[in-house]
Amino acid sequence: MDYPFHDWLPMAFAGLMGISILIYVVLDGFDLGVGILSIRATEEERDIMIGSIGPFWDANETWLVMAVGLLLVAFPAAHGEILTALYLPTTLMLIGLILRGVAFEFRAKAPAERKETWDRAFFAGSLIAALTQGYMLGVYVLGLDQSWGGIAFGLLTALCLAAGYAFIGATWVLAKTEGFLQLKAAHWARVLIWVAALGMVAISLATPFASPEIFDKWFRFPEIILLAPIPLMTAGLFVGLVMLLRVMPLSGDAWVWAPFTMTTAVFILGFFGLAYSFFPYVVPSQVTLWEAASARESLAIILVGALVTLPIIGGYTIFAYRVFGGKATALRYE
Repeated sequence: MDYPFHDWLPMAFAGLMGISILIYVVLDGFDLGVGILSIRATEEERDIMIGSIGPFWDANETWLVMAVGLLLVAFPAAHGEILTALYLPTTLMLIGLILRGVAFEFRAKAPAERKETWDRAFFAGSLIAALTQGYMLGVYVLGLDQSWGGIAFGLLTALCLAAGYAFIGATWVLAKTEGFLQLKAAHWARVLIWVAALGMVAISLATPFASPEIFDKWFRFPEIILLAPIPLMTAGLFVGLVMLLRVMPLSGDAWVWAPFTMTTAVFILGFFGLAYSFFPYVVPSQVTLWEAASARESLAIILVGALVTLPIIGGYTIFAYRVFGGKATALRYE
């Protein structure tokens, strides 16, 4: 099939949407992971863990809004098809995000006897959001397959993505805390890395077999040689993480950010692998970017707004992470 690559506007919006999704998965991924892990911490440790994401979690979700907004305005046909197929998990994800947001605020202000209830709500909201995102990823990888096989694979990726979020959350806590909580975070990371690796392998194996076209893109010559660095680098990063986590934390907090940085690199490589597999489809093997795109005149106008909005959000994100760097303390409204 020939694709009109000279028509660059749909590809530009696909790139902007992809960047938004990738940033969301990394940034909101770690704070969802912190929420999932919080159930394993004491009350004092939980205060510090939640304090470590306090300045960031709300802004991190902006990238999800941006990605869905770009999908709606740039690819309305795909937006309707994807959200129709994933209506229930999308609704559950929103419920989880709302529950998490409410619990985050209320846990710090509620009377002491009710704080544990809101802590459990915060954990539940984080877990629901992570599981539903993983399920949607699995069903999307298989071309929105709603068969029992597609549902089963969606459930597998739900568990693995939640573990991946918990893993990157553990590396975040490892870098942002001290003492016994830091030791706990290192232990969590050493356990969760294996489930995260399972999820990466499952998606990597399923994607080429989702369609003959994707299989051909990965395994024909010379693509198989040119693309080999992606799985090889991913495997190398996992091996490096396993070895590094065995000795973490090091004295003087040496290399304390390395596990988080390496995990981020794994997410980036996985994203580029999926992007390559599905391009130029926005609905796998069904609808291309050009078929789903809005009118070119509309895209040209929307592009101006997107190119103004994205740098502002990105600049604020960088500024916030610089201002609130350093070790975390308990979140207080006093």
